[in-house]
Amino acid sequence: MTRMRTVDAAVLILEKENAVEAFGLPGAAINPFYSAMKAHGGIRHTLARHVEGASHMADGYSRAVAGNIGICIGTSGPAGTDMITGLYAAWADSIPILCITGQAPVAKLHKEDFQAVDIETIAQTVTKMAMTVREPGQMPGAFQKAFQLMRSGRPGPVLLDLPIDVQLAQIEFDIDAYEPLPVEKPKASRAQLEKALTLLTASARPIIIAGGGVINADASAQLVELAETLGVPVVPTLMGWGAISDAHPLMAGMVGLQTSHRYGNATLLASDFVIGIGNRWANRHTGGLDTYTAGRTFVHIDIEPTQIGRVFSPHLGITSDAGAALDGLLELARERQQAGTLPDYSEWAAECAERKATMHRKTHFDTIPIKPQRVYEEMNKAFDQDTVYVTTIGLSQIAGAQMLHVFGPRKWINAAQAGPLGWTLPAALGVVRANPGGTVVALSGDYDFQFMIEELAVGAQFNLPYIHVVVNNSYLGLIRQAQRGFDMDFHVSLAFDNINSPDTNGYGVDHVAVAEGLGCKAVRVTDPAELRQAFATAHAMLDQYRVPVVVEVILERVTNVSMAAAEIDAVNEFEEIALTEADAPTGNLPVWV
Repeated sequence: MTRMRTVDAAVLILEKENAVEAFGLPGAAINPFYSAMKAHGGIRHTLARHVEGASHMADGYSRAVAGNIGICIGTSGPAGTDMITGLYAAWADSIPILCITGQAPVAKLHKEDFQAVDIETIAQTVTKMAMTVREPGQMPGAFQKAFQLMRSGRPGPVLLDLPIDVQLAQIEFDIDAYEPLPVEKPKASRAQLEKALTLLTASARPIIIAGGGVINADASAQLVELAETLGVPVVPTLMGWGAISDAHPLMAGMVGLQTSHRYGNATLLASDFVIGIGNRWANRHTGGLDTYTAGRTFVHIDIEPTQIGRVFSPHLGITSDAGAALDGLLELARERQQAGTLPDYSEWAAECAERKATMHRKTHFDTIPIKPQRVYEEMNKAFDQDTVYVTTIGLSQIAGAQMLHVFGPRKWINAAQAGPLGWTLPAALGVVRANPGGTVVALSGDYDFQFMIEELAVGAQFNLPYIHVVVNNSYLGLIRQAQRGFDMDFHVSLAFDNINSPDTNGYGVDHVAVAEGLGCKAVRVTDPAELRQAFATAHAMLDQYRVPVVVEVILERVTNVSMAAAEIDAVNEFEEIALTEADAPTGNLPVWV
């Protein structure tokens, strides 16, 4: 046994748990922890410009690679409250991050000490555990439990609040005697999966809904093999996008009110059986439940038992890790395939593929100002299949999800349920930390970009290169579109005449000047014919300068994006086309046709 400060023990535990990537800001109440990181040297730390930004960086880092757990660190008081939004975003999408905050001395917790806030209570509803460590001897066990909780069941964030006197206290600790606690994940039984597969094979037009749980379980390969063995089309959710490549013939499109494909909605409505694996039946996916469920049998498999039946009652619910369920279903499907008892779904799959080949929204516009659809068309051409996209919310995210192509798991990284504005930029920096040398492309509207624009300086300081596409219409576009139902356009315009930058032509903020002032590179595009060259220039700048590169695209101020208010069979299609081979020269034809 060795006598050491509790914070020295904590840092040794982080290293042994393989959580060695931290994002944060030092401060008086957390300085002992920082001194331990400095002394041991095993944790790489990225200095954020805002503590909320640090939490989103940790979130992006965790999402980018299976098994990652990002750490965000802040001092007492407002540092913790600033990170609540980051904890919410991670909790909502089942992402493990560890938030560590400093705190006033234990004896001062109820005396309104400077920057002493009950962050434990505040964080409890958006974490799997929030704990103020009041006894020095509890420090190792608190970290041990935190890692077990983050990895077990439905993943999620944990907050550990460390009073400064507890950080400085001495304890006896032996890192060689420390062992991570076993990870607990439920596993479906063979009997349960037999029932699920029997229900599937009794149907004529089945589909598989692949949720974020498939990606969390690192089980995309099993999903694809199961779909191929059964010959059944797959509909990924927004969190599950990439679990099966867009180019795969059995990828049938996304379903929903907003982030959906025309062919995906049509296929869901034509189906008679749905098995959801690792998904939540989120409201933007289902729309009205009567329309979504009518005439279909449902099986729901999820790692969290209370998730089953939360939105609607399935015909069969199974609590299981998605990977374990897919392994079991695949084994059963192979047995039935060898026995020759699997139905032939080739006609149904061909029908879904025909919809996928023909039911598209128009993207090729040559008008100035630029229509957003053209931006995504050019992005598909400019960025290869290994590109990792990062985004959060807004018309940019919705249109991007409708029109971009994603070719593998963890190549679409999206704050889906919480959707906090400002998430994209810091999350992209976390993704870059996890993917050194990879191509990371962030997508933001101008408002999302402005929320945490100061974090560009982090990318410049620490040489975290990525491309940030900012589609600028100087509007809160999604809110403006929603306000049509109230017959108003009220406080959603961001436009003004910038006295320092007349080149912005009334669009207000000069994003190019701000980006360059923060140490990054930037280009502005006003003509759709210049988009391809702008993306090529951004690639070249990325390689030369190794800093974030902003590509600002000046859009027409009002473009309504296809979506529905309530029902997936009532999407308002503003621009749609039926593609044929004759369309190929225009660049509209998807890569998979």
